[in-house]
Amino acid sequence: MPLHPIPVIGFVAPSSGGKTTLLRRLVPILKDRGLRVGYLKHAHHRFDLDRPGKDSFELRAAGADQVLLASSERWALQVENRVRGTDPDLEELLTRFAPGDLDLVLAEGFKYADYPKIEVYRAVLGEPPLYPRDPRIIAVATDDALPAGEHPPRLPLHDGETIVDFIIARCGLHGSADR
Repeated sequence: MPLHPIPVIGFVAPSSGGKTTLLRRLVPILKDRGLRVGYLKHAHHRFDLDRPGKDSFELRAAGADQVLLASSERWALQVENRVRGTDPDLEELLTRFAPGDLDLVLAEGFKYADYPKIEVYRAVLGEPPLYPRDPRIIAVATDDALPAGEHPPRLPLHDGETIVDFIIARCGLHGSADR
């Protein structure tokens, strides 16, 4: 059972399954309901926040273990993984969020981690649904029929309000526009 104080709901699907598109639709609805939302993305490829030639890039390349980029608009902390080539640990990453500043974290990916997830299912991709093999999938967001048999609650993929209602109820959240 997770020990972090912020509720976490994940979104899983095959690559190009529509996770990011759905999340881009849900975040404004959650914000309109007064919730402070964090986002955690599992990237399956290498990435950098800056580029060669920039001071922060060059100092990290020289061996700095952590680099904090800051401006009047935002800041970002880059931390080098201690063990290269291994997937990041969801629970460890969740501890990096400031719990007093968020009501909910939406995670994209981390398909094999033990946390509550909503599967984004699109039959057109030709992939079987994930929920039969993952008891942590708590709902399926889809506009397609699901295969016969038992399945988690089915949420209409293009109805962001209904999906947000499900998330809020599942996490026991209450929005507040007074923050």
